[in-house]
This record gives sequence, structure tokens and C-alpha cells, in this order.
Amino acid sequence: MKADVDKDTCIGCGLCPSIAPDVFDMQDDGKAGVIADPVPNDSEDSAKEAEENCPVNAINVE
Repeated sequence: MKADVDKDTCIGCGLCPSIAPDVFDMQDDGKAGVIADPVPNDSEDSAKEAEENCPVNAINVE
């Protein structure tokens, strides 16, 4: 499974790293970024939850 954050869409709310800290973090540009590629098997559910809860739909997990 692979995660991606659309930096043009991301508003830097911090929700995704709070839901899936093993997959996402806040980067120097103030936006979220992926820190696990591929997504660890035990983090797949939380990565999908972060995708579903992103307020601007900036996350894609597949």
C-alpha cells in the first residue's frame, strides 16, 4: 500500500499525523508528508482513516 499527499491541496491541519503518525508527519513547509513508503501493514487501517478524514481530500492511499 502506498500513501501520497497532494501538497497543493493540503492545508496543514495536522489531522493525518495525529491519526497515522507512522505514515504521515508535518514537514518544514507546514504541510503533511509521507514518511513510510510503502505503508507498513500494521498502519494500513490508520492510513485509510487519515485519507477518509482529510478535510480537503489531499490524501490518497492505495
